[in-house]
Amino acid sequence: MAAPAIQYRVECADRRAHLFGVTLTIAHPAALQRVELPVWIPGSYLVREFSKNLQNLRAAQGRRRLAVHQIDKCSWQIECTPGKPLELRYEVCAYDNSVRTAWLDEDRGFFNGTSLCLRVDGHVDAPHAIEVVAPPLPKDGVRWSCATALTPVRVDRQGFGSFIAGGYDELADSPVEMGAFWSAEFEACGVPHRFVVAGAPASFDGDRLVADARAICEAQMRFWHGDKVGKRGALKPPHDRYVFMLNAVDDGYGGLEHRHSTALICTRRDLPQLDARKQSDGYTTLLGLISHEYFHTWNVKRMRPAEFAHYDYGRENYTPLLWFFEGFTSYYDDLLLRRAGRIDDATYLKLINKTINQVLQTPGRHVQSVAQASFDAWVKYYRQDEQTPNTTVSYYTKGALVALCFDLTLRAEGKGTLDQVMRLLWKNSEGGPIDEADFADALEAVGGRSFSKEIASWVHTTDELPLATLLRAHGVAALDDPAQRAQELGLRVSETGGMVQVKAVLRGGAAEQAGFSANDEWIGVELPAAKGRPAQGWRLTRLDDLALYLGPVRRFTALVARDRRLLRLPLALPAEAATWRLFAQDAAKLAHWLSHS
Repeated sequence: MAAPAIQYRVECADRRAHLFGVTLTIAHPAALQRVELPVWIPGSYLVREFSKNLQNLRAAQGRRRLAVHQIDKCSWQIECTPGKPLELRYEVCAYDNSVRTAWLDEDRGFFNGTSLCLRVDGHVDAPHAIEVVAPPLPKDGVRWSCATALTPVRVDRQGFGSFIAGGYDELADSPVEMGAFWSAEFEACGVPHRFVVAGAPASFDGDRLVADARAICEAQMRFWHGDKVGKRGALKPPHDRYVFMLNAVDDGYGGLEHRHSTALICTRRDLPQLDARKQSDGYTTLLGLISHEYFHTWNVKRMRPAEFAHYDYGRENYTPLLWFFEGFTSYYDDLLLRRAGRIDDATYLKLINKTINQVLQTPGRHVQSVAQASFDAWVKYYRQDEQTPNTTVSYYTKGALVALCFDLTLRAEGKGTLDQVMRLLWKNSEGGPIDEADFADALEAVGGRSFSKEIASWVHTTDELPLATLLRAHGVAALDDPAQRAQELGLRVSETGGMVQVKAVLRGGAAEQAGFSANDEWIGVELPAAKGRPAQGWRLTRLDDLALYLGPVRRFTALVARDRRLLRLPLALPAEAATWRLFAQDAAKLAHWLSHS
């Protein structure tokens, strides 16, 4: 078998300087060979300019050095002899400890192909080979291992060596984890899986994590392919292997999906603990993240927006469908935790309750539809600032509620479920690109009527969703609970080090009417004199202390520091605000919804 025409060699050039060294060999270059580094990574919709980390790009054919001409921010051109192997060498600074880019230090290495691997114009669909070189044995004698979902060609016991990808897309979609990580293997419905965890403390319960991950994977395979999945003659999952790569840090959370793997990051405290008496809220959140990214194996990595049929790595790739691909995934991640037996009905209601309140406390839901929010992800959701809650709505959270509304509507009408719609879409698309019309057709096929009015209202307008009515029909009632003080005032704050720092001022709230601004420091309160009480002033270190200092007083003065200036803002407490509290009014109806697909 001939060697691939595109070959990469990745080395840990200098772990203290956070530098990867990359050698790219192009067997049959063009006379004017162009190479580019992507500006974004699929699944994270922001232009991140990965080329800012590339340095010392050099080119040669044999012993002859060639000039490298930069064309734009992420593209270079080399004039060379056609057909004679061209070698490019360069370094990449890897100091982003997230799931999106690359990281290298003396304890751990991680990279996505979009951060390290130049894309070779004219050869993107040809097989790509990559060799990941093991670093020298460190002084502590702890040998590193390597994990990736790429197909191995020749690897050592630690997993380092040569791998093959069918083209650049597969290479870019296959992150690599390196280090002295914890590792375990398991099967889910006959498919081999691997789970690696970097940064785990001694209290980490790996057996618990593997058991829970297996249950989640099997529940999702049954969701998409039926109860017989993994058995002879049954429908097969679209993946023949899968790798979870989890980086446990002091403070962090997130994930990025790939076709045969996912990169995750969580807080160490959220890992399952040995001898834990009950499942912590943090671990439940981690399981939801695992469920979310694994669901993407079907919903976005294979069945995907029509606009993503072919990625353009050099610019934004717009789609109005993130409400479906991210939002519906956000609906099913927790629902499938319930079906996998990892949470109970009460915990599920708590999670959906949280999502509802997050949306209701976002004034931007009156400004942008969830379809518009999807299209604007590149400039709004991924570029959040103090005005984000006022100008847009999350296509994750509102998209999950749109999915909830479609599911409960179908169930109430007795014709089918959203589960059936998802499976029909998968079947009709053959695990390929879809658009909104395909979704509408699948809804009509399952529900026996057109859902064009619901799609228009719930997806393309800022109308409120009929959540209370639909939940009540499925045994769930909503009560009003008093809002927290920040929500009551229309603020988002941080309270650290004895300071109340304003992060956002919500549109139409009492704080906005008083003149608060993002980045204000709320220092204290002044109360006017009243019968039997002199005027008073109090230092404020947390908002919950307002009840202590104000008593029955509804109007007072807030003392605020803004750009080193002290301001006195007249503030009136609004009428008591409320948040939703869901509870099971009919346990049998609720259980039927949560368990019946």
